[in-house]
Parts: sequence; C-alpha cells; structure tokens
Amino acid sequence: MKQPIIGVFDSGVGGLSVVAAVKKSLPQAKIFYADDKGNLPYGTKSAQQLRKLVVPKLNELVAQGCQIIVIACNTVTTTLIEDLRKSILVPLVGMEPMVKPAAELTKSKIIAVCATPTTLASSRYGFLKDNYAKGVRVLEPDCSNWARMIEDSRIDRQQISDQIDAVCNQNADVVVLGCTHYHWIEDLIKRVAAGRATVLQPEKPAIKQLRQVLGQLA
Repeated sequence: MKQPIIGVFDSGVGGLSVVAAVKKSLPQAKIFYADDKGNLPYGTKSAQQLRKLVVPKLNELVAQGCQIIVIACNTVTTTLIEDLRKSILVPLVGMEPMVKPAAELTKSKIIAVCATPTTLASSRYGFLKDNYAKGVRVLEPDCSNWARMIEDSRIDRQQISDQIDAVCNQNADVVVLGCTHYHWIEDLIKRVAAGRATVLQPEKPAIKQLRQVLGQLA
C-alpha cells in the first residue's frame, strides 16, 4: 500500500502523541486526526455516553477515506472496541493498559496502573488483570483529574510526582500509563520513577499492530 490513509481518534490532545508515532513509523501515510475536546473528559463517562460521542467521530474518519482507524484512547478501547468493530466499516486498532507486559516484567510482583476511572471499571481491564496479573498486586493511583490537567496545560507536577513516588515506595517496579494523555507527562513520571520502576505505554505495540493490519489490507 503506497499511501495508506489512517485515522487516529482520541478525546483530546493525548492522541497527538500517537499521530507523531504513526508519522515516524509510516512517513508515507496520510493521517486524519479527530478529537472530541468539547466533551472531555471521557474517563468518567459511561459506555452508553461514550458510544453516542464516538460513533459519529469514527464515521467522519471513514467518510474521509480512512482505511483503518487507531483508537488512541484506552477508555474507549477497554469499554467499547468490540461493539465498535460491529458497526464501523474499517478495521480498528485499539490501545489498552499494558497489564500483561507489566506482569511479565515485574520482579517485585507489584505494578501500578495509571488510568481513568472508566478504564479501571471496564470489563476488559478486569479481564486483563484476571488473566495476566495473577499473583501480581496491582496498584491503581487516583489519576481522575490528570487528563483534564494535561488538556488544559495546567499540570500539577507535585501532585503527579507524589502519586508516582507513593506507588514506587510501595515497591511497584513497573508503572503502566493507561491513558494517552499521560504520554505528555511521561518524562516527568520517568524522572520520578528512575532507578525504581520501568514506565510502559502502548504506542509501540499499537504501531506494530497497525502495520500488521495494513499488511493484510494491501
């Protein structure tokens, strides 16, 4: 496929980091980005509320000619992606918390998952924990206001540092970033966790899956 047309969707600025990753990996691709800043935050909304918001946005990307769409939102992926795959006419690549890799990587058998309330309450996240984190303690710090802080460029660096420091002090040796908004504070989190915990986020696995699906479409 000489010039794939790829859609990327996220609730707000978080997905722009995914757009950058797609451009780096697939410089020949044409990328359309859609967000829904007017309805932020997504991380506290129900599945029913999210579906009403997300489906029109994805259909807009399909109408623009996108052959595949990256759902650059852990909340939407963990809550809705199987339902969305039944109604959206192009393949969807999702992004979800990297519980399995974290559970495989941890030596202390303690990991921390930074994610939105809706992601943490989703059946998919529960499945990931039940199937891949058996015997692993999963800490879930309160990140409920992080996406809004990042979206508004009013980041409370002390609050974030304190929360990451707290999970590291509880011997978490892997920190999972389960929201693409948090990619914008990844450097801060890595500095706080340095020497104590590895920080994981799903851009690379998502790009790998994107390339695989594109190969099947070619």
